[in-house]
Amino acid sequence: MTDALQRARDARGVVTLTMNRPEVRNAFGPDLMAALSDAFAELGKDDTVRVIVLTGDGPTFSAGADLNWMRSMVDYTYDEQVADSHRLDALFAAIQTFPAPVVARVNGHALGGATGLIACADVAVAVRGAKFGFTEARLGLAPAVISTYVLPKIGLSHARRYFLSGQVFDTDAAAAIGLVHEVCEPDDLDGRTAAVVADLLAAGPNAQRAIKALIPQVAAAETRQDAVAITVPTIARLRVSDEGQAGMQAFFDKRPAPWVPQD
Repeated sequence: MTDALQRARDARGVVTLTMNRPEVRNAFGPDLMAALSDAFAELGKDDTVRVIVLTGDGPTFSAGADLNWMRSMVDYTYDEQVADSHRLDALFAAIQTFPAPVVARVNGHALGGATGLIACADVAVAVRGAKFGFTEARLGLAPAVISTYVLPKIGLSHARRYFLSGQVFDTDAAAAIGLVHEVCEPDDLDGRTAAVVADLLAAGPNAQRAIKALIPQVAAAETRQDAVAITVPTIARLRVSDEGQAGMQAFFDKRPAPWVPQD
């Protein structure tokens, strides 16, 4: 694990990944991108991981692309630009397709590519006062790679407004367009994040993994019959699974399910 990304894990299987480049506002370049991609790939193979919390060190979540990295890219060939963009897309894909829930703990400003990280998370909790923006257009660029992940989150109408202008917006606007789910005061960020994590830990881990696979498949289904071919086998498998049987029995017995952490 590079110093650019710190990892901590608790006894419940909650892993916190902290972008650790506060001197450049946690901007990401090749090292941080590789570290994040490697961490999500590795942790995705571990069935004991229950939740990932992604956050930044210091007062900023992430300023997006590192300026020094962007400066070096000016001399890249077209093919090198394509390869670099594929690496960025692979990072976002690794987060969005991570089998367990991912929570973005947005501790401060998130600009440019950093909004892609948030869009790929399942739940985003943002501190009031944080600023957001798809600022690429103001550099003569486009939020192209992140659009695959941001568009389903905020919709075409909001994308047209904010992509084309590159304007910066606040947490209330980010919540209104669906980029973040909760907005809290700075001194309540840890508490709200902990509450979100606790809610996620109350659900069956195998069920959550099935749900994360289910959502994009149903969303991509072209017909109702295609959707039914996905949904019916999914619920049937879960009902007869050990976890599903244990969860339903716990409900009938009015006791916590076996996967819920006990204090």
